[in-house]
Amino acid sequence: MMNKKYTRYIFLLGLGCAFHAASAQEQPSLKRRADQLYTQYKYADAASIYLKLVDTKKPKLTDLERLADCYQKMNDYEAAENWYARVIQDPESKAENLISYGAILKSNSRYAEAKKILQTYASKSGDTKRVGNEIAGCDSALVWMAKPTAHKIKNEAQVNTAFAEFGVFPMGNKILYTAEPDQGFLNQKDGRTGNPFLRVYTADRSADNSLSAKLIDKSSYNDENYHVGPIISNQKGNVLFVTRTYPGQSGEISKENKTKFRTNNLELYIYTANNGKYEAVPFPYNEVKKYSVGHAALSQDEKTLYFVSDMPGGLGNTDIWYCELQNDGSWGKPQNAGPAINTSQDEMFPNIGTDGTLYYSSNGLPGMGGLDIFSVKGAKNSWSKPLNLRYPVNSAGDDFAFITNSANEGAVMGYLSSNRRGGVGNDDIYSFSNIKPKMILALKGLTLNKKTGETIAAATVTLYANGRQIVAKQSSSADGTFFFELAKETDYTVLGRKDKFYSDSAMVTTKGLTKSDTLSVTLRLEPLFEIGKTIAIRNIHYDFDKDNIRKDAAKILDELVRTMRDNPTLEIELGSHTDSRGIDIYNLDLSQRRARSVVNYLVSRGISRSRLTAKGYGETQLLNRCANGVKCSVAEHQANRRTEFKILKM
Repeated sequence: MMNKKYTRYIFLLGLGCAFHAASAQEQPSLKRRADQLYTQYKYADAASIYLKLVDTKKPKLTDLERLADCYQKMNDYEAAENWYARVIQDPESKAENLISYGAILKSNSRYAEAKKILQTYASKSGDTKRVGNEIAGCDSALVWMAKPTAHKIKNEAQVNTAFAEFGVFPMGNKILYTAEPDQGFLNQKDGRTGNPFLRVYTADRSADNSLSAKLIDKSSYNDENYHVGPIISNQKGNVLFVTRTYPGQSGEISKENKTKFRTNNLELYIYTANNGKYEAVPFPYNEVKKYSVGHAALSQDEKTLYFVSDMPGGLGNTDIWYCELQNDGSWGKPQNAGPAINTSQDEMFPNIGTDGTLYYSSNGLPGMGGLDIFSVKGAKNSWSKPLNLRYPVNSAGDDFAFITNSANEGAVMGYLSSNRRGGVGNDDIYSFSNIKPKMILALKGLTLNKKTGETIAAATVTLYANGRQIVAKQSSSADGTFFFELAKETDYTVLGRKDKFYSDSAMVTTKGLTKSDTLSVTLRLEPLFEIGKTIAIRNIHYDFDKDNIRKDAAKILDELVRTMRDNPTLEIELGSHTDSRGIDIYNLDLSQRRARSVVNYLVSRGISRSRLTAKGYGETQLLNRCANGVKCSVAEHQANRRTEFKILKM
């Protein structure tokens, strides 16, 4: 099976759709309807029904598996993790589910937890080899995230959209790149994804590599029927190597979920500028009926052409191959780039750096998850050992199409593509640099037990920027301390987490700082192992006289979801309290509805209802003097409007 990143750019043409139509008298059952939607790739609609099916004391394992898979395919990895945690607790769960759960944990950068799950798979199945690379990648990722490299990664939001953008090729003060056009721009769409076909775009590039002013390229190579891109050029800019989808009818027809699809392979075309027009010649080793060829890269002397293919004779699913330029200007026969870089899995998106280094992506070597970017020195089929470019160049997602366009002793700059969390859309373009900053900013911190004041060792401390975009992650040391380097003009959140404790977080900012500085923070984690203990959930607010969960409250409740997920024996009571204003009996009813809403939200995110109890207290447990008839400030009344959870069982 080809890697998802590769098959995404091998066009899947829908030829027709067969389905079971229910008669006018017969309404499909809830289960049947959910399964129907699932097989039609309507994962959000299917998930909403599966949620109803699993909200029972003994949900069916198949429904839990489908629900977890829906969230994975919707890229809601947080919810997918919650539901896979439920899946593997089922005594009938197959060992294979541990692989899926481990992959999701890696997607969420929970490498220590992923390693445990993958080791459990190895011991249950006896197949250590299958997860060996994944486990090694978890060990490496923990080290790399604790001490990120000096690369500064920036999402180029002016060109990125909710669709895919990837594969930058710099040309002077412009770039070429590949993207799915915005809906409505092109009528033709990929039958499988529903998104428009890939096209080549241009954008302006500033001195710091920032991108702007994107435009769809009007050149003739963009006039093809199906996917076009990625694209590269020779140094003169008069010869282009374009990857495109073969438009003919020779693709293999497959049947999937009662829908027929034709798989059309990739081919490489060479466009040469001649009097203002392009002459297009197919790469002589295209063989679209048998295999794909694409993702071209030229050596610095332009005498070696590297490309990706799944042609026979390779070492894995997709390999990097090369052809040598002959004296007559033709390209010699393809040769495999060899076992130093190719593995049994997928290698793709090669690029030659400004210093001759080959950069490429692979999922066949230990990495952080999905495709990781590697570098090697050498040429043709003789290479050094691949080096993982580590974090933050690599992430828990797919990272690929790494290219440099400026390199000297003080700085390296370029671009990469990634579907990492925190982006604008699916695949996004990122610029990077590793220029040494003139101003050194840092954060030192301490993790403490909130009850005893003692330091907590080995707490997982995560540094986030721009919401939940992970900057770095490490364990607090034996004395409870942690240390992060910071960037200027950035808002951060730092979160401390440990089993059997309720998390704590704090916000820090470097905005306005004009000289080197070290900020400090203390995280106080509340112990969870006291039966009857009540813990306030801070900043849970409701609209006046309403019981629905607001978006800001949902984000805070997600931390409680994680606590429940990571402590699977924990049972709690959700208590909601009002202030004294209003009629007592109404406040009691309102608080009960609010408590029930919190329970329903937790259930929707993967927590079994049997572990949760809703209790509305109305105004019966005020925290201050503000009883009926007492004049109090808005802030004093607000202190009484709160949501708490009480530990019933551990």
